[in-house]
Amino acid sequence: MNALPNPCTSTPIIEWSDLDERARDAVLARPAQLADPARSDAVRAIIADVRARGDDALREYSARFDRASLTRFAVSEAEFDAALASLKPELRGAIERAIERIETFHRAQRGKDLICHTARGVRCEQLLRPIDTVGLYAPAGTAPLPSTVWMLAVPARVAGCRQIVLATPPRSDGSADPTILAAARLCGVDQVFKIGGAQAIAALACGTQSVPRCAKLFGPGNAWVTAAKLEVAADPQGAAVDLPAGPSEVLVIADEAADPDFIAADLLAQAEHGSDSQVLLVSPNADLLDGVAHAIARQVTSLPRNAIAREALAHARLIRVADLAQAIAVSERYAPEHLIVNVRDPRRWLPRLSNAGSIFLGAWSPETVGDYCAGPNHVLPTLGFARAFGGVGVDSFMRRVYVQELNADGLREVGPDAALLARAEGLEAHARAVDLRLAALDRAP
Repeated sequence: MNALPNPCTSTPIIEWSDLDERARDAVLARPAQLADPARSDAVRAIIADVRARGDDALREYSARFDRASLTRFAVSEAEFDAALASLKPELRGAIERAIERIETFHRAQRGKDLICHTARGVRCEQLLRPIDTVGLYAPAGTAPLPSTVWMLAVPARVAGCRQIVLATPPRSDGSADPTILAAARLCGVDQVFKIGGAQAIAALACGTQSVPRCAKLFGPGNAWVTAAKLEVAADPQGAAVDLPAGPSEVLVIADEAADPDFIAADLLAQAEHGSDSQVLLVSPNADLLDGVAHAIARQVTSLPRNAIAREALAHARLIRVADLAQAIAVSERYAPEHLIVNVRDPRRWLPRLSNAGSIFLGAWSPETVGDYCAGPNHVLPTLGFARAFGGVGVDSFMRRVYVQELNADGLREVGPDAALLARAEGLEAHARAVDLRLAALDRAP
């Protein structure tokens, strides 16, 4: 590996062409996700306890983990009203406009029922039905994320879910983050519970005396939340979950026309999410890579969360490639959560891009707008799962229900094939379910 140390950062510039396949895999490896058997055991115990003791267990965990003494978990009307009243008018306006844009985009996603005749007398249908009860989780740790509320509640509402339940961690005084509450009310969510961590996921999946049991859970969270989601998803008595989750990540493809300050800001925007976030820049231009490294070193010093960003930069990658076509190949191999294409004529390259959760084209499309208010959802696959998963959308809150209706002619048309195929699989009862009906039709006058 030919790495050129940069005087302003510990992140070297990596020459992609000098790497063999094993070294390339190592360069694109995510930060190690440390498996913690003790945490997994503790999460399983929490879920079992919440399932067995319900609200009593939640009160104990709230006192232990959040240092909050709660007699009731449901947010009251007075708390909603106070949260809305506390919003500055300009912030409320920005939230309302974000909700409107998110709703506009997600309404356009809404599919329709379909009817198809696959043979004479064979009518097949696809019915789209909303999931009845969904549980949303809005983190409120080092950085409360009210944007998560509208990114999840809006598509749930557009899908037509009958019951939308939100959990968010309490503060030590027993209150919830007011901006999260205000966002919930502006999205039409009136069932909000002050519960955090693995115990919140357990409550949403299992149900308690206070919290409705939910069929599917959505939302990001810390390692305890993620572990709890994996546990309930594997439990037949648990709940489905949205998608594989991990630390936030962004990959930027840039050419010599890009502004190094813009790119540095985009990389730091992801780095400040958490110490395990990963940011990558791929470019054929060495001067740009060097300029971005200097810009990062300059910009990071003034960030309020600069300690977190600096830790994340330990996982950063600055990669020099031969040309933009090779940059595209690197991105497709990495499959980033967020992909920024900051090059001349970025739309030219779009047909060649598919392995990404969300793509941002051009110099004037910072990933930040996707986080908050452009329209598409910001709940996206990480850890390379963009190769097989898409981001959360209206369809995530819906189910496809299939209908098949055959008349006599239809059974005569496809029944013999069904019986033949059933016997090929050694399933005689399957075949006889068709044969009996065909024989009845043959006897009919």
